[in-house]
Amino acid sequence: MTDALTAIHDFLPCRTPRRWIENALANQDLMLIDHAHCEKKAASTALSLMYRYVDNPDLLNRMSRLAREELRHFEQVLAIMKERGVTYGHLAPARYAAGLRKAVRAEDPGRLVDMLIVGAVIEARSCERFAALAPHLDNKLADFYRGLLKSEARHYRDYLKLAEQANDGPVDERVGVFLEIEQRLIIEPDTEFRFHSGPLP
Repeated sequence: MTDALTAIHDFLPCRTPRRWIENALANQDLMLIDHAHCEKKAASTALSLMYRYVDNPDLLNRMSRLAREELRHFEQVLAIMKERGVTYGHLAPARYAAGLRKAVRAEDPGRLVDMLIVGAVIEARSCERFAALAPHLDNKLADFYRGLLKSEARHYRDYLKLAEQANDGPVDERVGVFLEIEQRLIIEPDTEFRFHSGPLP
């Protein structure tokens, strides 16, 4: 797993700010609620891609597997929340995913390439944050987050591989566009704490 995490650290433009980790530790109930939302949204994104790109067998297979895993993670987060007396409810989404998707091109194949890159970036950041948080959490939650690292790292690689296939070649230039946006979203202060937010002022 160390090699996979090293690759993710090399891929992402920055590490999670220490201030965000402090925010997360001070808002663990909110962190779990938003984490559950993130897992559900990840499954929904995978299913949406399956419905839109029905003529892409590799995408269909990889996204089907990803959606099942994300829903399983959603169920696991809900179980942890239940044990801790945390009630699942609606949350306004973070600016993070919407901020990345603003740069997605409108027409295919560019749209598909960009959506897959956004998926890769989000999965990579999730993996990086699980690893950053784990040393500071209680044993049960830390073990759960460490357990998610392997699947999240695979999801990131799957998304990038599919993006290269859709592009018929390397996607480095487009990846650079989204990583520049991502760095701003991660480093700049945010107004509300979320799993993918920037640090609070």
